[in-house]
Amino acid sequence: MTSGLINVLKPPGMTSHDVVSFIRRTYHLKRVGHAGTLDPAASGVLPVALGSATRLLEYMTDTDKSYRVELTIGYETDTGDDTGTILNNAVCAMPVKSEIEKVLSSFIGTIEQIPPMYSAIKIQGKKLYELARAGITVERQPRIITIHNITLLHIDDTRILFDVTCSKGTYIRSLCSDIGQKINCPVVMSFLVRTRVGDFSLENSFTLQEIESNSPIALLPLDYALGYMPKVILTPEIVQAFQYGQSIINSTLTVSKQTFLRIYDQEHSFIGIGQINTDAAVITPIKVIKLE
Repeated sequence: MTSGLINVLKPPGMTSHDVVSFIRRTYHLKRVGHAGTLDPAASGVLPVALGSATRLLEYMTDTDKSYRVELTIGYETDTGDDTGTILNNAVCAMPVKSEIEKVLSSFIGTIEQIPPMYSAIKIQGKKLYELARAGITVERQPRIITIHNITLLHIDDTRILFDVTCSKGTYIRSLCSDIGQKINCPVVMSFLVRTRVGDFSLENSFTLQEIESNSPIALLPLDYALGYMPKVILTPEIVQAFQYGQSIINSTLTVSKQTFLRIYDQEHSFIGIGQINTDAAVITPIKVIKLE
């Protein structure tokens, strides 16, 4: 079975699930999943896992993400982007560069953000976008997110272009809306490309055409997205115990907190994820990957 990761350059107009379906057909696999949904109108980095790598998706969703964003002033929509129904128009003067930079920098740090109605968050078993399409608006609880950096790139009479690096769970459409409130003008997100998800960057992504014409070149190793975890190489005597799901002793490893580990055998083949506690030198298998 083919297993690994692909750094897909999702084109606008496709859902993330459409991309998964394409990869399934191309590689003739059923076990395919993605990390970090992208809106259909957005483009950019979409990490996709194949085969055994799908078992590692849960460890890829907490990574920071980077985006290039275009915000257009003068109107707002029900979806927060330029694909929605226009709710409000207003004649607005673009603030000067220094004021825009001040507004953007005010979002840097740990902040609260209210998710948009057009999102996949579930409330009482219903996805918000399903309620929104039915004309129902519900109260959403704010979520804690972190904006690591925002850089203004360009402004003109109606548009602001900026780069943002943020934590998991950040909605860029909501960020744009909040920026609009601070400059006292209705806005929409008119362009979005995700430039990075953890170690997956736009520069190293593959288009669907490239993947279809030469599928082997796009495949990355299973552990590619786990570089943030400490690496441990097991001795031959305890590799089998780990692979059987047994906890093992490693007195040479010291950690400051409960930590996930990348586990390898003597040939440096990735064999799974373990967890070690600060109060004991015991590694507990969390995910065991069979070598194929």
